[in-house]
Amino acid sequence: MHKVSTVNVNGLRAAAKKGYAEWLATTEADVVCLQEVRAEPEQLPEAVRSPEGWHTFWAPSSAKGRAGVALLTRREPEAVRVGFGTPEFETSGRYVEADLPGLTVASLYLPSGEVGTERQDEKERFMKAFLPYLCDLRERAAAAGREVLVCGDWNIAHQEADLKNWRGNKKNSGFLPEERAWLSRVLDPADGGYTDVVRSLHPDVAGPYSWWSYRGRAFDNDTGWRIDYHVSTPGLAGRAVKAYVERAATHAERWSDHAPVTVHYGL
Repeated sequence: MHKVSTVNVNGLRAAAKKGYAEWLATTEADVVCLQEVRAEPEQLPEAVRSPEGWHTFWAPSSAKGRAGVALLTRREPEAVRVGFGTPEFETSGRYVEADLPGLTVASLYLPSGEVGTERQDEKERFMKAFLPYLCDLRERAAAAGREVLVCGDWNIAHQEADLKNWRGNKKNSGFLPEERAWLSRVLDPADGGYTDVVRSLHPDVAGPYSWWSYRGRAFDNDTGWRIDYHVSTPGLAGRAVKAYVERAATHAERWSDHAPVTVHYGL
C-alpha cells in the first residue's frame, strides 16, 4: 500500500505554528505534496525544512512570498525536476516532480486567477502550456513502465458537485466554462488521458470539499470547493482503494484554509 497526501498549506511558516508540524509527525503518508509554501527553504525552521524521516524537495517562487511547492518522500527519489519546460513558469514555484520506483509523482499549484485581470491571463497561459506537458509526461512514463500522479491545488472545480455554491460562481475564476472544459480535456481518455482519482472513488457525492473560505461560516456550513486533486494515469487510478479529506474537527483546529486530500494506492 502506498499513501499519498496533498495539501495547500496557505503559508508554511504560519501553518507549522498552527498544526501542520503535528500533522506531518503523525501522518502515515509515503509522499506529501505541498502547495503555497510562500517561503524560501532557509526561512523555515530546521524541523520544518528537513523533518526527520523525509527527503524534502523545495521549489520556491522567484516572487517573494508567493506560491512555492514541495515534495516530501519517505524514499529517496531517483530524480527530481522543477518546472515543466516553459520559461515563464520555471521559477514560479508551481511545479516539482520526482521519480520513485514505478511512479512519477508531482506537486502542482496552478494559478488561481481573477476574471478581468492579468492573474487570469497568467492562469490561461499556464493551462495552455501545461496540458501538452501532461500528455508528454504520460507518454514518456508509459514508455518507461511508470505511472504518473499529479497532486495539488488545481484551482478549478470541475463539476457542479465540486462546489457548494456552483450557481453563484458561474462567472468566477475557478468555475469558468473554459477552465472546466480544459480540465475535461486533461481527464479525457482520448486527450490528456488522466483520471480524477477521488471522483472515480466517490462518483455520486457532493465534494468531498477540500477548501473553505475563512470568511463567514463557510467551514462550519461546509460551503466549500473541491479544487485539490489527485490526477493520475488510469493504471494507478485503478489501484486506488481509499480516498478522503482530512477535514479538521472544528474551525479553530484548522491550520490552513485547505485540508489534506489523501489516497491509498495498492502498489
